[in-house]
Amino acid sequence: MTKAGLMSPIIALAAAAIVLGATTPVAVADSSAVPEAAMKEAQEIFGTRCSACHGASGKGDGPGSAALNPKPRNLSDPAWQKSVTDDYIEKIVQYGGAAVGRSPMMPGNPDLISKPDVVKGIRATVRGLASKP
Repeated sequence: MTKAGLMSPIIALAAAAIVLGATTPVAVADSSAVPEAAMKEAQEIFGTRCSACHGASGKGDGPGSAALNPKPRNLSDPAWQKSVTDDYIEKIVQYGGAAVGRSPMMPGNPDLISKPDVVKGIRATVRGLASKP
């Protein structure tokens, strides 16, 4: 299957999540270094694009996760949170799973490459999903 063929189902899942209202607010880690407008955009992007597969609480249980193999990462897992750097999270957000040796089913967001503050806001949102032990 071509790269374009893989993207169509992912885009469809994200669109379905938007239509279904997958914009539940999520917890955010320290975002004091992120401008307010960028943080707002980051949370909107997480609520529409990321939560489609990762779920509103980041547990990998979004509406699009059922059709995916491998299943989306549980972003709230404390062990995973400790195992990755902020740079890793920002890279996978911008360039997708293949860029960090993970599933190519995790799409990148090339439109965010020119928006570093928004990417930092998404990273802060992901960090805010960490489960408390």
